[in-house]
Amino acid sequence: MTPAIEAIYRSESRRVLATLIRLLGDFDLAEEALHEAFFVAVERWPQDGVPQNPRAWLVSTGRFKAIDRLRRQARFTPLLQAQADALQAQDWSEEDVEDDRLRLIFTCCHPALAPDAQAALTLREICDLTTEEIARAFLATPTTIAQRIVRAKGKIREAKIPYQVPSLAELPERLDSVLRVVYLVFNEGYSASMGADLTREELTREAIRLGRLLLELLPEPEVMGLLALMLLHESRRAARTSASGELVLLNEQDRALWDASLMAEGCALVERALALRGYGPYCLQAAIAAVHAEALDAGQTDWLQIVGLYDVLLRQVPSPVIELNRAVAVAMWQGPLAGLDLVEGILQRGDLLDYHLAYSARGEFCRQLGRVEAARTAYEKALSLTQQAPEKRFLEQRLAELKH
Repeated sequence: MTPAIEAIYRSESRRVLATLIRLLGDFDLAEEALHEAFFVAVERWPQDGVPQNPRAWLVSTGRFKAIDRLRRQARFTPLLQAQADALQAQDWSEEDVEDDRLRLIFTCCHPALAPDAQAALTLREICDLTTEEIARAFLATPTTIAQRIVRAKGKIREAKIPYQVPSLAELPERLDSVLRVVYLVFNEGYSASMGADLTREELTREAIRLGRLLLELLPEPEVMGLLALMLLHESRRAARTSASGELVLLNEQDRALWDASLMAEGCALVERALALRGYGPYCLQAAIAAVHAEALDAGQTDWLQIVGLYDVLLRQVPSPVIELNRAVAVAMWQGPLAGLDLVEGILQRGDLLDYHLAYSARGEFCRQLGRVEAARTAYEKALSLTQQAPEKRFLEQRLAELKH
């Protein structure tokens, strides 16, 4: 595959797949059609040149390949001939190539599907994550994730779940699962669960794009809050790693590298959302991110306000991960001993025992307190749990520093 075709695959394959699912009405058939279309592109484009509208070309080619496949199989399954004839008779042209991913995400997040299946299917079909990557995000086995995806596709097919954006009347009750999955997509891009890079910009960009589309559909506080939260986090991307790709902690980041336009847009959305009734966890998390954004440097951060926001958030959504984040804020406000006591309490009751960031925080607090052996043990445990190369190098650096 040439670099040009690889670039088109990265930018267009999920859009093409979403449209093929709409046209063909079947996930598996659409995926086969997508792969066949790119196979033809690899054969033809180097000689014929890349089409003026590659997305439309790929959709058209994939559609015809699917029809041909159904007709070949119709010799053994006669009902497929009728399906092929219906597809052939579709009123479709190359101009009929719209961005169908919002339709697809509502289909993947239909309430008839279990929440874990919704998320797995969305990450696979919308974001092109492998089953191994999804399994890491869910702390599950690839086999388990593959089974969830197969069952979800079967449920969509058997229940004839419509491939459409819900009506305005249906949107509010369908929104929670979609927001959860969009944020999951963003998080996988903002802090990849595994691999050589800390971030996957194509995923954060896609999640923000979906957030903007959702806000156009339903300008409610939590939609504003989620979009604001993603924008504020994304504004820090350039400062999160060094020029050599090493992890840079928030309080050590060069804030001149933060994207001022994204920060301004995010903060404005937070203000709009908090002025309305019905704000929830996404708005509160965005408000915390906005406090960070408004501080000129780490030393001027209003940690008391951040702790207070975490207190409100915990009342709405009790979660050991949120408790851990609050513990870090408490440590910045009251010192490492206060933070360590909170982290120890979380771990002692059996929460976050497989979560590398809990041990990383414990190690950091112990290091600051001069408890070298305890810090070393905590960092080693965190190192054994992370699958991400920059985080591994960061923890290895911390361990090396303890020897001096």
